[in-house]
This record gives sequence, structure tokens and C-alpha cells, in this order.
Amino acid sequence: MELRSLGTHDGSFHADEVTACSLLLLFDLIDQDKVHRTRDPKILNKCDFVCDVGGIYDATKRRFDHHQVDYQGAMSSAGMILLYLKDQKFIEPHLYDYFHKGLIMGVDAHDNGVAKLEPGIASFSQVVSNFLPIEYDSSTEEMDKAFFRAVDFVTGHLDRLKKRYLYTIDCRTSVKKAMVPGSNALIFEESLPWIENFFDLGGELHPAQFVIMPAGSHWKLRGIPPSLAERMKVRQPLPEAWAGLHEENLKKISGIKGAVFCHKGRFISIWETKEDALKALHIALEKK
Repeated sequence: MELRSLGTHDGSFHADEVTACSLLLLFDLIDQDKVHRTRDPKILNKCDFVCDVGGIYDATKRRFDHHQVDYQGAMSSAGMILLYLKDQKFIEPHLYDYFHKGLIMGVDAHDNGVAKLEPGIASFSQVVSNFLPIEYDSSTEEMDKAFFRAVDFVTGHLDRLKKRYLYTIDCRTSVKKAMVPGSNALIFEESLPWIENFFDLGGELHPAQFVIMPAGSHWKLRGIPPSLAERMKVRQPLPEAWAGLHEENLKKISGIKGAVFCHKGRFISIWETKEDALKALHIALEKK
């Protein structure tokens, strides 16, 4: 057995085995120079992990293929590896859910042919597939180089997702503190990820209608969605008269000298200072 090695099939590649490989690299369970792209059973049998080839799904043996008839589940090798990482406690359940719902479910669905492809929308799996060489008769060397370029891309993406998740968790205390007064607005002195934390902390039952926080050198007043699943909606829109206005026009209509912009969708507005945003909040609540 070659420790910290991975075997996967050669030839054309897909997002599932690329992502499976990247997950194992991200959590430091394999070495990239020990990734073998082959269908040779003699080589695969010596690999520590085997993904998307071999006809076996047995996590206890670190074999993760989903093509055999006796596996009828919804996972591809990506989902299998992610589940393995959770079961072996390399990742905690909340991070598993974050990865699963945010990316891996889609990779699994695409690889198993059940994802709906919509015109004008490029899925993550399609982006990974674009790393394939243009010519179908590319050499083995060209295909392997393309595979590892895709692995580097996906590993980087997963690493940023992980860091974003950890940062969001770090900000949870600040969001909880802002929710304590139970007022009609959440007010933050710094820009931070609030929406996931807000709803994880019971935000659906919280009375807040708006959020105020810094936005670069300005401040924003944003409507709060009714739920995380309806994050493109708001509990209360900003005044209809403000919709789509900029600078002087918004200043005139709102009566606030620090007005900058209000989106035509009436879910967010930008103001020069915190005091301006608070004035806008007062007006928005009066228009309820």
C-alpha cells in the first residue's frame, strides 16, 4: 500500500473525481504527487484511496466508486468522499452541510445525470469540464496536465468556501448581540456576514425588518428577508418613491442630504453616514 496516495481513472475527467481528489488534498489526507490516473487494477490495489473507478463502494476500505449496479444511491465519488470526511470526523457536521448544500449535491446530481441544465447558467461541473483539452484526441500527458489544473482550481475554491464558513461562524457572536434588543433593525458597526447567522439563531421569529452596517466608505440600509430560503425577498421594501434614484434625486425625495442610491428593487439603499442611514430607517418604518 502506498500511503497518502489516490487512484482514479485516466482519460476524460469530470467534476466528481476532481472534487473528490481536491477534498482529500484540502484535508491533507493525500499528496498530489501520489495521485495516479489509471484503470490498471495492480496500481489501484496499492492506492490508499480509490475514487470513481474500481466498481467498489466501501468506505472502510477507502474505495469510492458509484458506477456499479449494486450501488443505487444519489452520490458520486465527490459525495462519497465528503460523507467519509464527516464520518471519520475530519470535518464537523455543520461544515459538511455547508459543503454538501453549497456545492457537492450539485456535483453529484450533474454526474448522475439528474441535474437540470438551464440555458445561460453554467454549473460548477460545467466549469470544471471546461478544463478538458479542446481536442478529443489529446495525449495522455495533456489530459493529465489538464486534470491537475482542474484539481488546483477546485482545491482553491473549496479552501475559500471553508475559510468563508469559518469566518461566518466567527461573526456569530456579533450577530447574536445585535439581535438581543429585539428591535425592528439590526445595527452593526462593521461589515460582516449576518444573514446565515441571523436565521440560524432563530431570525424567522425575530421582529427586525432592516439591517444597517458599513458599506465601504458609506453605510447601507437593507431589508431583511422573511427566511433564508426566500433571501431574494424582503419583509418590508423601502419606500416606493425611492426606487432607482441616485444622488440629488434621492436627496430631494427622501429629504436626507447624505443620500447616495436606492436599488429599483427597493431591498437596499446606500447613505453617506450612519446617521443618514438611521434617518432613512425611520422614514422606511413610517411608510409601513
